[in-house]
Amino acid sequence: MRPGYGEAMRVATWNVNSVRQRSARLLPWLDEREPDVVCLQETKVSDEVFAAELGDELAARGYRFAHAGQGQWNGVALLSRVGLDDVRVAFPGVPGFPDPDGEPEGRAVSAVCDGVRIHSVYVPNGRSVDSDHYRYKLAWLSSLRDAVAGEADTTMVCGDYNIIPADADAFDPEAFVGHTHVTAPERQAFADLVDLGLRDVVRDRWPDERIYTYWDYRAGMFHRDLGMRIDFILAGGPVAQRARAAWVDRKARKGTKPSDHAPVMVDLDTAPDGDVGPMVPPPSRPASVAPGSVTLPHSVAD
Repeated sequence: MRPGYGEAMRVATWNVNSVRQRSARLLPWLDEREPDVVCLQETKVSDEVFAAELGDELAARGYRFAHAGQGQWNGVALLSRVGLDDVRVAFPGVPGFPDPDGEPEGRAVSAVCDGVRIHSVYVPNGRSVDSDHYRYKLAWLSSLRDAVAGEADTTMVCGDYNIIPADADAFDPEAFVGHTHVTAPERQAFADLVDLGLRDVVRDRWPDERIYTYWDYRAGMFHRDLGMRIDFILAGGPVAQRARAAWVDRKARKGTKPSDHAPVMVDLDTAPDGDVGPMVPPPSRPASVAPGSVTLPHSVAD
């Protein structure tokens, strides 16, 4: 464990797809990787349940936490052992759903951790193009951009964006045509965040590599490395310049009862494991597919 603040910081983001189902994976992973700040998405528990089931375990490891939950739906958390100051649940102007003026869903929480404003976000899926869910997604992203705009230089926006920003971020771009995640307005919303000065630190470090963060549970998708990249750490320029390693912890997607997402990791100032590569460990038998030959499930990743 790091002895104090103001030093190197390891930041991770992970959609755990139910913290109750994944606690037996999460806690050993914390011990192994020793991240200083962890952004979790899709916790699927209330604030009270999160505290009751994980509070003592996190405290024993030196973590303070903030959680914004919705019972069995959504839910985001921020764990930190380098300070957790000025906690904010949601952000100004965030729309609700189905009532835009209603209570916001549990999709965003942020705090200042060792001088950096870190957001844990779970962007709405969008479900189908031109649906109310899709319009909500775009409005949500627009509000996020406005909220981050004034402090982008000292910000990291981490989480499951439910956007595939470029064709290189999907195993078969043609399979996604007509679905959410790849439409021009969604990709523009991602670009609008980047235009604030935020950097996609993983892609900056590995511009030409095959990198995914999500693999469908269907047999063979993970082992054949047929995935997509929808989980990101976007960092303001001065923060991004501190990155010494940026990678996907593919090992956490292996084994028994994994999440369908893998953690994304960024090491600031010092890389404890070295500059390890874009995915750790790399896929052993990445497959290529003929365009359009793989049918997606009912929708793209949730």
